[in-house]
Amino acid sequence: MSTYLPTDNPPDEPSRLVDDFVPTLIDVGAHHLCPGCGEPIAMRCVMEAIDERELTARSVAVFGIGCYTAFSNNLDIEVLQALHGRAPSLATGVKRSKPSTIVVTIQGDGDMVSEGLQEVLHAAARGENITCIMLNNGVFGETGGHMTATTVLGQRTKTSLEGRDAALHGRPILLSSLLAQIDGTAFVARGAVNSAGNVARTKKLLLRALTAQEQNAGFSFVEILTMCPTGWFIETEEAPDYLNDNLAAVHEPGVLKDVLGQ
Repeated sequence: MSTYLPTDNPPDEPSRLVDDFVPTLIDVGAHHLCPGCGEPIAMRCVMEAIDERELTARSVAVFGIGCYTAFSNNLDIEVLQALHGRAPSLATGVKRSKPSTIVVTIQGDGDMVSEGLQEVLHAAARGENITCIMLNNGVFGETGGHMTATTVLGQRTKTSLEGRDAALHGRPILLSSLLAQIDGTAFVARGAVNSAGNVARTKKLLLRALTAQEQNAGFSFVEILTMCPTGWFIETEEAPDYLNDNLAAVHEPGVLKDVLGQ
């Protein structure tokens, strides 16, 4: 017997909402980001990881400036707003003043690498016991879609319409690779949210990073590759494959450093 209801006529029994499936720590599931944007998926992963580790009551998120900042007033945890690129410094202050606090920064590639590269590198070098998360789509999405320091060669942006050219624009900075070489880092990994499997793997990376902070192991970092079909000049449905074929081909997902052991 088929379990599917016919759709040629209204059902005999009206439909009802079973669950809105909004994560516990996100107040409202609706958002105003572009269709196909990967940042809401990444934010969900972060909040679910904090919730699963039962860290809500002592967690503080420090937001940078970007499209994702729209979530800063939509979370059921304490949130601080930093100046462009300065989230690691603000997070350092919070952690040093209240060491028992779990401190997480949320930044985009434009905010963290183009605007505040020195902030995250020095926080890592000092071994600050915070967790920094970078949402990387290779564009300054909020301010028009221009090139960032992570934009890959050939990637089209508002300021590289013919594709990023090494001779004209330089080469992309692979932040995770840099951080993995710094002695103060305990955990460095890169994930993505362009498929169900990658979302699940990214969630595990976030849980591992939070564990590093709980164990006072040092600086932890998770880079999350996210879709931006608007900034990439492509159709929404093409974004997951575009991420895989372009960003992930250069910023390769995986664990780059883990000093925690098993």
